[in-house]
Amino acid sequence: MLGHADSRLFSDRCRRLTSEQVDVIQGPRWHIDLQPWAGPAQSLDEEAWRFLRYISTTQIACDHMSTESLATDSSPARKPWSVCLDDRFSLAHQIRNKQCRLYSLGLGSDDTHFEVSMANNGCEVHRFDPSVKLAHVQESQRLWYHRLSVDWRDPHPAVVAQNPHSNTRKLGSILNEFGHHKIDVLKADLESAEWKVLENLILEDVLEQIGQLIFEIHLHWPGFEVSGSDSSVVRFWYSLLKEIELKDFRLFHSYKDLSKPQLFLKKDIFNASSCYTLSWVNTRWK
Repeated sequence: MLGHADSRLFSDRCRRLTSEQVDVIQGPRWHIDLQPWAGPAQSLDEEAWRFLRYISTTQIACDHMSTESLATDSSPARKPWSVCLDDRFSLAHQIRNKQCRLYSLGLGSDDTHFEVSMANNGCEVHRFDPSVKLAHVQESQRLWYHRLSVDWRDPHPAVVAQNPHSNTRKLGSILNEFGHHKIDVLKADLESAEWKVLENLILEDVLEQIGQLIFEIHLHWPGFEVSGSDSSVVRFWYSLLKEIELKDFRLFHSYKDLSKPQLFLKKDIFNASSCYTLSWVNTRWK
């Protein structure tokens, strides 16, 4: 028989073991949680309608968006990279105090107007692009270019051993290498790699280190390493965006690019564009 003190000690130990066991059971996530199907038919029309309505409906109002980033019909080449400068979300404060940090992920785009503008306004800007000629280039006082491609996986150890200067990294790995714990703004134009990169940011909890997201999403095909029927692909896209919402990010700006083909998974459906630019703010960002 256990005495009262022994019983209490045993109970406390069990509670500690249970907590540790829960941590082990949870462990790292390997897959996102898929949302229920949009309708009983599990059809592309049902999934596409839900998805397109979701990305076209802002979830929070932003009264002060950066005017430099808003595209107009007269400048179709300039993309609408919109950040929210409302005081409640701290980005404006960070810029004023020269403590803002922006990461820009791209693939050879010549349009760096947004990055230059943010650097001129007081942000420390890091542009990651595998087409850059040198490993690291400081373009101006607050603007750096890095010959790195942000991926959803790190190189295999054997590859790293042969080529320690591999140009591919996960964003979490780059943050660790640079000693950066927070990014006030993450801008990405990854030409259909955005879905797997977003998935990696969710699975590895990197989103918690980001204040605002600006992603160009591409809908003309499933994207790199995204497979399945058309309806299951759209369900996966939608589930990714719902995971972002669960992390307390809210969509404050949505831009439908009418200069791109009006195709959705190679189909003409619901007048969708093949390209949208979406901006979210982390409502818990300090």
